Amino acid sequence: MARRLRALIWEILLYQFQKKVVNGKRLFMSTTNGTKSLQKVQNATHLFAMGLPNRKAVAEKIISLNKENVLILGSGWEGSYSLEDSLAAGALASYFKQNCDFEINIINDELQAALALWDFWKNDILKCLKTATHGKRLTSLGDYEDDLKCCSELDCLDIVPAQVERGVIRAS
Repeated sequence: MARRLRALIWEILLYQFQKKVVNGKRLFMSTTNGTKSLQKVQNATHLFAMGLPNRKAVAEKIISLNKENVLILGSGWEGSYSLEDSLAAGALASYFKQNCDFEINIINDELQAALALWDFWKNDILKCLKTATHGKRLTSLGDYEDDLKCCSELDCLDIVPAQVERGVIRAS
């Protein structure tokens, strides 16, 4: 019964977010930490949202801007550290180190740790996500295997969500 209910909810959500339904409209989504983190950096000249699936697209956009400094901010979960956010930060920093034709300086221990985390888990991202507290919580709530698999896919989306005005992020 729970699986059928979840499938029905997803079917409704997918219908509600089809292009023909949402095109030209503004959708607002608030999260426990992502919203707070984005508010803290909303005055940045360039602000992008990234996950593992769109890492390459966002990294290439950042590289093309040719900026001297880049801040990588993981929002965490419920005010605490998040393994998956650090993994994504390490994945992004690793991409920069491997693909930039200029020197990359890692200036804090947090990003050094994120790089080490990425180096450790990069060949089994899904297992890392399942190991994380948030992954365990999702698993305890039901069948979220497909969600975790989706989140663990690397460099499969060419979408670059960017802030187009304060508090508004739009995919490009």
